[in-house]
Amino acid sequence: SITQQWIETVPEYFEGRNYINRGIGGQTTPQMLIRFRQDVVKLRPKVVVILAGTNDIAGNTGPSSLEMIEDNIHSMVEVAHANGIEVVLCSVTPAYEYSWRREVKDVPEKIMELNSRLKKYASISGSVYCDYFTALADERNGLPSSLSGDGVHLNSDGYAIMAPLADRAIAQALTIWNMRNNKAK
Repeated sequence: SITQQWIETVPEYFEGRNYINRGIGGQTTPQMLIRFRQDVVKLRPKVVVILAGTNDIAGNTGPSSLEMIEDNIHSMVEVAHANGIEVVLCSVTPAYEYSWRREVKDVPEKIMELNSRLKKYASISGSVYCDYFTALADERNGLPSSLSGDGVHLNSDGYAIMAPLADRAIAQALTIWNMRNNKAK
């Protein structure tokens, strides 16, 4: 929903850019992995931006360990790389709690641990890491009310913080793509 709502909240960010927004609200990493070939690989992009994991932590489709989330994200990255697609792997955005799943405990700690693992994996896999968390988190490691109405989903001010981070990460991934593909010629 964070990706889906970006184009709904700030459509002008996508205008004039060769970006396709494939965010679907509420989806978890296994659902994203299932549709990865049709929604990413078949479109033959140079770069894919993966922002995933918060719905898994929330338990949207049942209990999910950090290892399960990692496995699904790793699989998406591996499929992308096998198809010549560079990856921008994004940190999970901050949340102190999930209003629809208040029974989920230690949300900030789980998000921070997953982000630590994602950052390490990005380095190992040759992906670009985009750190939204650090730029958005408040003193509780949640999302401040100035950036969100519900503590999870961003408003236009939140997306304004994310936009230059995404732009830099995509530019970096495109540079890598261009270097790899120019060497091949």
